[in-house]
Amino acid sequence: MGKARKKALDDKDRRILEFLMENGRASFREMARALGISDVAVRKRVLRLEREGIIKGYTVLVDPRVLGYDIVSLTGVDVEPGELLSTARRLASRPYVRSAWLTTGDHEIMLEIWASDEAEMEDIIREIKGMPGVLRVCPAVIIEKLKDHGREAPAGSGAGRD
Repeated sequence: MGKARKKALDDKDRRILEFLMENGRASFREMARALGISDVAVRKRVLRLEREGIIKGYTVLVDPRVLGYDIVSLTGVDVEPGELLSTARRLASRPYVRSAWLTTGDHEIMLEIWASDEAEMEDIIREIKGMPGVLRVCPAVIIEKLKDHGREAPAGSGAGRD
């Protein structure tokens, strides 16, 4: 996968992105008023930002507990030399992995894992430890989320214990 080349963004593009990161449902008209341009101009800019891959998509942020996931962990995985990409792809395909990253630092692979309870998390960790190429698994269960996607989380919105 090649690196995306850096696109030049002007102030209006940056402000549109800030609007959408804060509220993905912001209307073109609402953004246009704040920017002092027409809603057609905002629409064209958003379409260009999508086409150029700067806006990669739109999503909803959900409290995992509402869906029955009481345990969320950030889990580091260390792998044998030469096994990084195959192991990372295998892990990323698992339904319990919500996000996966290749990283520098303490662990080659970092995962966000959602589990319904401690027993399921233990099963997941055991499964990962048993995968070919895995040397070490280091889960860190989230006790409380303080900031989520650029926004401070409401008090008591921890993904684990309250």
